[in-house]
Parts: sequence; structure tokens; C-alpha cells
Amino acid sequence: MRNILIIGAGRSASSLIEYLLGKSVDENLHLTIGDISLDLAKRKTNSHPNATAIALDIFDENQRKTEIQKANIVISMLPAHLHIEVAKDCIIYKKHLVTASYISDAMQSLDAAAKENNLIFMNEIGLDPGIDHMSAMKIIDEIREEGGKMILFESFCGGLVAPESDTNLWNYKFTWAPRNVVLAGQGGAAKFIQEGTYKYIPYQKVFSRTEFMEVEGYGRFEAYANRDSLKYRSVYGLDDLLTLYRGTLRRVGFSKAWNMFVQLGMTDDTYIMDDSETMNYRQFTNSFLPYHPTDSVEIKLRLNLKIDQDDVMWDKLVELDLFNPNKIVGIKNATPAQILEKILSDSWTLQHDDKDMIVMYHKFGYEIKGQKKQIDSKMVCVGEDQTFTAMSKTVGLPVAIATLKILNGKITTPGVQLPITKEVYLPILTELETLGIVFKEVEMPYEGYNPNSVIN
Repeated sequence: MRNILIIGAGRSASSLIEYLLGKSVDENLHLTIGDISLDLAKRKTNSHPNATAIALDIFDENQRKTEIQKANIVISMLPAHLHIEVAKDCIIYKKHLVTASYISDAMQSLDAAAKENNLIFMNEIGLDPGIDHMSAMKIIDEIREEGGKMILFESFCGGLVAPESDTNLWNYKFTWAPRNVVLAGQGGAAKFIQEGTYKYIPYQKVFSRTEFMEVEGYGRFEAYANRDSLKYRSVYGLDDLLTLYRGTLRRVGFSKAWNMFVQLGMTDDTYIMDDSETMNYRQFTNSFLPYHPTDSVEIKLRLNLKIDQDDVMWDKLVELDLFNPNKIVGIKNATPAQILEKILSDSWTLQHDDKDMIVMYHKFGYEIKGQKKQIDSKMVCVGEDQTFTAMSKTVGLPVAIATLKILNGKITTPGVQLPITKEVYLPILTELETLGIVFKEVEMPYEGYNPNSVIN
């Protein structure tokens, strides 16, 4: 049998494992599922005869090398910074590698060795990055083949709560790593290009400059700018593009409310708060407000943020229990961001019967035969339950499909790469459609400079 080693059995691996186990008899596959938690790995096998669960410590070099050596192909679902040791072992033992993570400099440095050994190191083959690349390149290539010239590309993606599970004033729950949500937008100014002009948004302004859009059947959304929209300009062959903008989708009103935390300083992850373990939520909130001998924490916060008591912004803060003196942080040496994450997790954790939702939205502006045209492409995926979430499906299924295509010799180009060639994206997108991940494309009047967009 052909052995696929899957390293990491977290939430995003559920749909990946289910897909490969479903193909295991016809494709003669055996899955070795390794995780630091043997119990978690066992649960993911679902007692399938073609799967073996093992406790795998990625830092145990001998064990790691032994398991990689036994595999025909390796899937790493580890955190991005842990892929590199796996990748180096894959070079040594001549194994193909698949990850859903961004290509790091360290991974890119293995490109020559991968090509020399005729190995495929497929990265960025999840949702974002992944499905975004493939769905974008499909349309961009089609426009070019018709003789069109790209002049605008905007791309948005968001992990959200499904409408039937949307039960709080923020219209949001954690569907992915909460820490990434709390730290979103930090680490440098957001940068993009609009109508040929470079634009920069410093972190403290990111959530006050948003773009709005409609998705039929799901209502209105807003997007705030990703940190670096220009990262893929050359990769996509869009160096002379007039407008290039990538953003994160939320329900309308989220960004304005989130900006309150940014302005207060609650999202800061650069320093430790004293006595954080014994601090209560009310004390945490008060820490960011000026001293006053008589004003309450509530009054000070409303004055600081310039919001009225009948403002929905105030209701959103109250809903999170920020003023509760009986709830304790309970985290030693915590940063403000870590404490905020703890507080939000009380309210924003998906419940057992909640469903998540992925929304992706691309805008393609192009010129052909002297006319400017636009195509809007939209995809919505709603999760089944808390195991087979929309996030698990959209991250895990492209990884699984790519793995099988590589194993069967359908994807053959060697090297460290992302899925932007027809050899990769066409068969994967075609199969994703059969699994319910479908993009709907509509021709639109060309927007160009959008006077209704706050980002201009």
C-alpha cells in the first residue's frame, strides 16, 4: 500500500483525513496520522482499517525521520514555522511534501534541492492561501487568453459564523485561531495600490477604513485591508496593475467596534501586565483608562471612546462582560492581547451545534478591445458541524486532492511552489466543485475608482 504520513491532526485536518480515507480502498492508500496527542490522532482515524494513529513528537528527530522515511508522501499540518525540519527530511529521503502554509524564506531555500531530486513541495494549498490563488489565476488566465489586460484585482476572504448560528451583537465567533484574530493587522502598515497610487494604512487606522460588498443570499459584508496586498503582484504576473487590494471579510459594523480595542490598546502584545493572573475583567478594562476619583469604569470608557450609552457600540462592549468584577483573567504574565483573547473566547467560541461559514470574493477588472469590463467571483461554504467545519473543508480538501494528484503523477512539476499553474489549479478546482466548493462568476459594470469605498 502507498503510505501517506499526515503530521498534525488538528481541526483543519478533519476533512482532509475523511477525504483520503474515502479514497483509500480504490487508491490503495494507508494513512499514518501523527500528532503530539495520540487520543486526537486516534479520533481522526475513526477506526478505519487503512489508518494508523501514532503519537508523534516533531522535535524527536529520530522518530520524525523514521516516519518520513516510511512514507510515499508527507502532509504537514503543523504550524508554519515547524514545516522546515520536515521539509529537510523530505529532501534527504526523497519524499514529496504538501502544506497549507505560506512559503517561508527557509522553505524557498530548498527549491533547488527539491528540483534536483525531482520532488514536489506544494505549499499554500489550503483556503487563504490556496483556494484564493487557484480561483484567481483561473480567471486571470482566461482573461489573458481572450486578449484582455488586467487593470484591477481585489480579493477578500473571511472565516465567519453561519447565519443560523449568528447569535451575538458582533455577528462574529472564532472559527480559526483566536490569537490571529486579536493580532490581525499588526506588524506594519497595510499597503496596496489604487488607480496607480501606492496606499498605506497604519495599524491604528486599518479598522476605520473599510470596503463594503454584497453577497447574494448572505447580505452585506465589509473588508479591512490585509497587511501586504502587493505580495503576489509578481507571482500573479500583475506588475503593471493599476489597483490591487486584498482584505479580510467581516459583517458590517465589526471593524468599527473592533477599532475600540485597538484605540484602547487592548490588542497590544508587546508587554506583560502586572498581576495578570489575579486581575478581573473590570480591572483589565480600567487599566487602559485615566484615573478619576469618582467616575465609574463605564463612564470613563464612554468618555474615552466618545460613545453614548444608547449606542450599539456600547451594547457590544457590555455583551462581552468587560466590566465584570467576578471574572478572573487567570493567566500568568499575560499581555493585553492574551487577556483580550481570553475574554473574547468566553463569548465567541462556537457552540456544539454552531456552524461556521467561509466567504471569498474576487473582483477582476480588465480592458479588452478598448472596453473596460469586470468579473465578480464569489464563493460561500457553510460547515456541517464542529468536526467538518467550513474551515476544515476549505483548508483540508485542497491539500488532500493535491496530495493524491501528486501521488498519482497528475501533478509533476518539481520544486517549492504554490498552486498557480493550470496543471495544479484546474483539476483541483474541478474536484472541489463536486464537493460543494463552487465559485459563481458574474460580469459586472467596471467599477474602477469606487466613490462608495472608504479605502480610496
